Amino acid sequence: MITEAGGVHLDFYFGALAAAEEVASVAVCDPSGDSEPLARRLLGNKLSASYRDARAMLAREKPLLAAVSMAGATSPPLIEAALDAGCHVLAEKPACVRIQDFERLSAKAGARGRFLLLALANRVDPVMLEARQVVREGKIGKVYGVEVHLVADQTRLAAPAYQRSWRAQKALAAGGHLIWLGIHWLDLAAFVTGSPVQSVAAFTANVGGQPLDVEDSAAVTMRFANGALGTLTSGYYLDKGYDSELQVWGSQGWLLVRKHTDVPLQWYAGGQVHRFDSRLQPSGSVYTEFVRAVVRACAGLQPPPLSSDESLAALNTVFACYRAAESGQTQRVA
Repeated sequence: MITEAGGVHLDFYFGALAAAEEVASVAVCDPSGDSEPLARRLLGNKLSASYRDARAMLAREKPLLAAVSMAGATSPPLIEAALDAGCHVLAEKPACVRIQDFERLSAKAGARGRFLLLALANRVDPVMLEARQVVREGKIGKVYGVEVHLVADQTRLAAPAYQRSWRAQKALAAGGHLIWLGIHWLDLAAFVTGSPVQSVAAFTANVGGQPLDVEDSAAVTMRFANGALGTLTSGYYLDKGYDSELQVWGSQGWLLVRKHTDVPLQWYAGGQVHRFDSRLQPSGSVYTEFVRAVVRACAGLQPPPLSSDESLAALNTVFACYRAAESGQTQRVA
């Protein structure tokens, strides 16, 4: 585990690595030392060593997998060091502030036969897997349109600690809500429909007026490779919690994902509404199953929950949205 002061989701990563029976040991590098108490508490006997220098750790431990949770601006050199050491890499988003850096690292990972995967953990959510199967099996017919929104709390933006964090600084994070949270649902739109986003138009803004230099709101229109059209609303609007929705309109019906509700998935086809049993939702964080799936893939026990190319595609889509917002012109997704 390679992190730094302000590393995010460390409780999820340490907890998931502790729970994964395939993980024998975990070494942690944090130059600040801030994460060491949490690592010791959550990893227990699996914590094999703590380091202040990542390259020294990689040389000595020779890990199969390196998880990198750092600011976008500081991630690329450590991702590259891990790839050079022969590791597969699981990278916390955004993993870069310039898409060219991630493109180069993705190419290096492919040339070395390694995975470079973004932590898009919702891909292992049973609700999303069921939604994907419904659409892929053609139960709602040809996909015509997609509507997506992910709304989080604006309360965090008023906290001085958040305003000082790397996620509130464009130079360190590349952007705001869209690259931090909206990216999950851009990826899920492609995952569920089976069609990547081909071009985008977008607006981004700081509508709440907090002292941030990243967007708290984004509105995106999309054209998918299969010809379908879609929209995304991505913003910090609530007082607390999340509200999310993914609706797919098809030639023979529709599908609706409403996470954080008692009916997380339903679809209509053949004159009948079908509902997904909410008891099948994960009881804990999807990170636990996602990290375990990545670990198993690195050990050759199963396919990865997403590919390096899909990780790059998710970032390419976000950066295309930023280009569209800045230029006022529709952008193709690389």
